[in-house]
Amino acid sequence: MNKNYQKLWALILLGPAFLALLVFKIVPMFYALVMSFERYELKNLGFIGFKNYIRVFNDPRFWQSLGNTFWYVIISVPLTLAFSLFIANLLNNKIKGQDVFRVTYFLPYITSLVAVAAIWKVFYNPQSGIFNFILDKLHLHGLKWLNEYKGIFQMMFDPKGKVLKGFFGGPSLALFSIILMTSWKVAGYQIIILLAGLKNISKELYEAAYIDGASKTKQFFNITMPLLSPSIYFLVTTSIIFSFQVFGPIYIMTGYENGGSPAGTTLVTAFYIYKKGFRDMELGYSAAMAFIMFLVILIITIVQRKIAEKKVVYQ
Repeated sequence: MNKNYQKLWALILLGPAFLALLVFKIVPMFYALVMSFERYELKNLGFIGFKNYIRVFNDPRFWQSLGNTFWYVIISVPLTLAFSLFIANLLNNKIKGQDVFRVTYFLPYITSLVAVAAIWKVFYNPQSGIFNFILDKLHLHGLKWLNEYKGIFQMMFDPKGKVLKGFFGGPSLALFSIILMTSWKVAGYQIIILLAGLKNISKELYEAAYIDGASKTKQFFNITMPLLSPSIYFLVTTSIIFSFQVFGPIYIMTGYENGGSPAGTTLVTAFYIYKKGFRDMELGYSAAMAFIMFLVILIITIVQRKIAEKKVVYQ
């Protein structure tokens, strides 16, 4: 088979996928970029240059949503990874019913987000939810959960809010409650990735370390973590990107009309873009916010790659 014939077959096989990517991804992206420089409300009302972008930078609601998004990323990414790594290590050991446990932890990931969020919303109900029921049995005060606007750091260290205010008070309990739900849901996927990485680490390394007198803790930090770093790097990178785009849990657990409640403390940028674009019909303005978010994610990804990639150990 000559090279020209191979190229022809490559074009035939890749053509449909490239066409779909062009029509549904690339063209809409460039069209949205054009819209961001226009006053676009269901129809083109004229070119307005950088006015949409200037308006974004002067919009306090955008900065609030961006702050909430940063808190979501800062807490959800390490929390989910730490929990997944802990469970993956347990499942990597020989225990009875190992396959059952693996399936159990993976089930939430393949379960509908709508169903999971709706159930957890019931759990968070201040009057009849299971979480306040447990707190009551432990003789602790119940919490407002999704209705609490105070930051978790403020609630723990500065109840009167004299020092820790606004962004520095931490994510609201409402946003933290949503983080717990999403972390529990996506952990199954990360557990599978980490478990695959753990299986690729040679047992001989642990045996040699044991003979040399290395404790379990030293084995974990000197063998497991370095050799698992490619999987961790992949999960951290993808988790940060997806976390910046969080939308579904906010929409389902706070509602369409009250999305971002209480007091805007669960209003993330993706949901704010949605509200401006499809509720207020300010499509040009929402497109401008979307491209600013794209730049934020791009910059963070590049910086993360420059810093973290050097520390990744490939076998």
